[in-house]
Amino acid sequence: MDNYTNNNTARRYIAHVSSLGTTQLHLRNPYIIAWWSAAFPGFGHLLLSKYLRGYALFIWEVFVNVKAHVNLAMIYSFQGNIDLAKEILDTRWLLMYIPVYLFAIWDSYRTTIDMNKVYLLADHENHRFNSFTLGSLEVNYLDKRNPAVSVMWSFFIPGLGQLYIHRIITAVFLIIGLVIFYYFSHVQEAVHLLFLGKVKEATSVIKPEWLLFLPSQYGFAIYDSYINTVENNKLYEKEQRSYLIENYQAKHFKIRKGQKVK
Repeated sequence: MDNYTNNNTARRYIAHVSSLGTTQLHLRNPYIIAWWSAAFPGFGHLLLSKYLRGYALFIWEVFVNVKAHVNLAMIYSFQGNIDLAKEILDTRWLLMYIPVYLFAIWDSYRTTIDMNKVYLLADHENHRFNSFTLGSLEVNYLDKRNPAVSVMWSFFIPGLGQLYIHRIITAVFLIIGLVIFYYFSHVQEAVHLLFLGKVKEATSVIKPEWLLFLPSQYGFAIYDSYINTVENNKLYEKEQRSYLIENYQAKHFKIRKGQKVK
């Protein structure tokens, strides 16, 4: 049951608290969002809470990247084996990969600019939004959390930081993606062999085309959990401030320009 019922009487809302997470509008740097889309298509849209579009681009990136051998070609390029990198690329898949990759960058940049404009309008309208929801499966509410704790859990396992701040859908998706990358890259097996001192075996068992997905996965999980924890804290303070002003501040109370509140 929500404290404030969202009956769509307002034109724009700055946030919405649901059983699956807290979705909010806030100012974002379009270049940073575009950079995350360049690092891994779909991540920029996930930062914007454009989940369906983000998941579609994420799945496309993994599937077509593996089929076109893009990551493997990148590894050979880093090693200076340019001819081998050219040979390993499958152009039948690569020619489909490039347009979608560019679209992910362009669309996330464009959407960020539009959503920043919507945020400014919603912030000016300053309509109340629900800050508490109680459902049969989950309870979600606005409160302050520690960004360092979000980063710590995301560093251990991507997705745990999102669970900490109640971004359930993103958390589940990141954890499933991590399991897939772990399984096909054999990174857990390689780490076990390293602890046993079997360096050659550990190197040979690794699947580099899948291993190269993991840095982006970890980096995004850490960044997403940190930035959303900070923004959720700001949203909590804004909601509390509005509530206290509306219910406890005297109607005639005014702060003159330049006056400091003690």
